[in-house]
Amino acid sequence: MLHPCLYTIRCTKAVSALLTLSDWQAAYRAGALPADLLGGLRQRLAAREQDPAVITLVSGTQLQARLGALTEAARGFPDRTALVQAMPLWGVPFAIKDNIDVDGVPTTAACPAWARPAARNADVVRRLEAAGAVWVAKTNLDQFATGLVGTRSPYGRPASVSAADRISGGSSSGSAVMVGRGDVPFALGTDTAGSGRVPAGFNRLVGLKPTPGRVSTRGVLPACRSLDCVSVFAQTVDDAAAVLALVEGVDADDAYSRFEPGPAAFTPPKLRIGVPQAPFFFGDAGYEQAWPRALERLTALGHELVAIDFAPLDAVAALLYDGPWVAERHAVVQDLLARNPEAFDPTVRRVVEKALGQSATDAFRGQYRLRELAAQAQQVWARCDLLMVPTAAGHPTFAEVDADPIGVNSQLGRYTNFVNLLDWCALAVPAGTAAHGLPFGVTFIAPPRADAALARFGRRWQDAAGPEPGRWPRSEAALPVAVVGAHLSGLPLNGQLLERGATLLETTTTAPRYRLHALPGTTPPKPGLVRVEKDDPGGHAIALEVWSMPLRAVGSFLALIPAPLGLGSIELADGRHVHGFLCEGHALAQAPDVSHHGGWRAYLASLR
Repeated sequence: MLHPCLYTIRCTKAVSALLTLSDWQAAYRAGALPADLLGGLRQRLAAREQDPAVITLVSGTQLQARLGALTEAARGFPDRTALVQAMPLWGVPFAIKDNIDVDGVPTTAACPAWARPAARNADVVRRLEAAGAVWVAKTNLDQFATGLVGTRSPYGRPASVSAADRISGGSSSGSAVMVGRGDVPFALGTDTAGSGRVPAGFNRLVGLKPTPGRVSTRGVLPACRSLDCVSVFAQTVDDAAAVLALVEGVDADDAYSRFEPGPAAFTPPKLRIGVPQAPFFFGDAGYEQAWPRALERLTALGHELVAIDFAPLDAVAALLYDGPWVAERHAVVQDLLARNPEAFDPTVRRVVEKALGQSATDAFRGQYRLRELAAQAQQVWARCDLLMVPTAAGHPTFAEVDADPIGVNSQLGRYTNFVNLLDWCALAVPAGTAAHGLPFGVTFIAPPRADAALARFGRRWQDAAGPEPGRWPRSEAALPVAVVGAHLSGLPLNGQLLERGATLLETTTTAPRYRLHALPGTTPPKPGLVRVEKDDPGGHAIALEVWSMPLRAVGSFLALIPAPLGLGSIELADGRHVHGFLCEGHALAQAPDVSHHGGWRAYLASLR
């Protein structure tokens, strides 16, 4: 018997189905209007109240001004094809990490006490707007870009798009999540210690970190000014490389700008790729089992694996937070820290205050030690053309980070912290699926200025892999589906969503008009959600997750839903309605009311 709600599902091509640059360009060539696509996108983003990925959403007035500029720019071209060729990002939306300046918009760095309107665009934003791009959101981050976890912000803690109980990674958390959800085809992050790579790995994305100096950091609030890079998140290597080509170049007003072209490709085709001889992993994400599959993929592509002793690289990595470079972070926030230390996230404050024990002598000793280690590290390139490492050694839960915020962060930087100190470039790419349906990623690392060659290699890796599990096919329509019980991230039936390519959109609650009951005799244990009358005082807001499911998979998913459950319309806390699981009333007679727990996960925890 078909579920009655099947008759109400309509196939619509959502803005979120435009996942790549080529998708957006094709839409405009076909006659789509920026006002329609971008207006619809802004409306959808605005409907997500208290979205932890977003700090500032583009206003209606700001968007209208940008749309007017796009209209003016289009007047000089005979047709859309010529326009898109000249301005390849015309009408393409993107997100910006909120330590990068946008003219007239506050830059917060996830610290409200720091917030101040920017006087002008950062150079990287200026270049993107010149190519026609349209910013739609400034995104959340670990405060002052200090962290790899994505949890150190008063604006919320974004989760991985694949699991609501796992961190998004940081510090460029919001940018990665917005691309991972399909909101925008690319987003800007920054990367000092891995902030443009770890979130890519945790959200099944490409994360491109250029050679330091290749992209101007003028207009970027520094973390460590001598090391910072602007990074790019995208669904494909081609898109990340295309954005890099538009934003790279010399900036005479940036003292750290030092763009120099490098090789276009690695030669010969069969490469020597260095890998850790004793790889390190932690946690229950299954990365240790996923890593050998990535090695097998490399050898299948015809490359030679070379086992490398990573001890010199580990020693370089330790300098970033245990050495004097933490004083660079202090130099940025020194006045605020002295005047208002309570404005800081407690963990960020602990990290930055380590600089107070550093001296000028320590700074020079650190430089001497780095020179010694860099000479040792340079010898790697005599044996290898590239390095491949796990993007992260594990994918922790929020609870694990809360229990040991600095220790877990340090483990996440094991394969990232050394790269900028050595002036190298890196490209994080998806590499399959690990335990619990979690994404697994690897990072390829190359010598300075090898960015173009690295991107070309990454394209071959991605092409050979085919579509990643859990990633929407291009331009595929999708249906938002709310889940409240055994389909929640990490619970027994979540795999039914993941195997159908569903992607986590958000964690929120219902409107306060529902009750949750524990259904007896169900395996695995399941709840029943029912709506109460508007004037019923027994209504509660129940925690849920909203997943985006490809429309082609909805039928097979509904076939798995056992009675007395079915798919109906659920009202969310912000007034939106989405499809989700509801229970028939007759089944609740012997089902305990567990609504006071606020959600199924909390109820299960109470039983332990």
